[in-house]
Amino acid sequence: MARILVISDIHANLTALEAVLADAGEVDETWCLGDLVGYGPDPNECIERVRSIPRLTCLMGNHDTAAVGNLALSSFNHDARRSLVWHKVTITQPNSDFLIDLPSEVIIRGDVSLAHGSPRDPIWEYVMNGLTARLNLGSFTTPWCFVGHSHMQVLFQYNSKRDIMDIVLVLPGNTYQMRERAILNPGSVGQPRDRDTRAAYAFYYPETKVWEPHRVEYDIQAVQQRIIKAGLPPRHAERLAGGW
Repeated sequence: MARILVISDIHANLTALEAVLADAGEVDETWCLGDLVGYGPDPNECIERVRSIPRLTCLMGNHDTAAVGNLALSSFNHDARRSLVWHKVTITQPNSDFLIDLPSEVIIRGDVSLAHGSPRDPIWEYVMNGLTARLNLGSFTTPWCFVGHSHMQVLFQYNSKRDIMDIVLVLPGNTYQMRERAILNPGSVGQPRDRDTRAAYAFYYPETKVWEPHRVEYDIQAVQQRIIKAGLPPRHAERLAGGW
């Protein structure tokens, strides 16, 4: 039975990325929903590690877009801008070329649409509530859509009787039988914002239509030290220890 690793929002956090890949083990494919860079201290290392993953599908995120000059830095808050300025001059040309070539539109893989933000705005829109999720149903044709961007491990399940999207929180390590239509988020590898500091990812089993979220601990202090050493905003180090 095929097992697909779904990751998103690595945000230049190599320690978290390596922890996720080690915890996930052997998989048949990897789907990365974007934002390899931004915030963290390891942009080149993360891009190169992702590039080395076999059978990879990788999307462009909003921070990736800004890092290669295709999105105005004024769109970001002050601290995010500071990090992106550093990333723009730090990322090597081959890694920049990799980011430039990433698709910025919705990609379809079997029964699943993939987007960084949302299916109606793949780069920028956040799906953080049931109303936004419901408004996005008309923007993808597959039964399910996987998104990142919000840094929250959550899924929005369509309830056809009530014509709304129910918010479903599946505990890490548990499975969810996918039904009707849904928008699912694996959470953030490198900067979780759901008050769980552990790196987040998920497995998707296409034959059985099962979603399985996971979390794994990593050395947060080591990443914080690299953030400070690089001269990046201290807030980005602080938030790793609080999951916000």
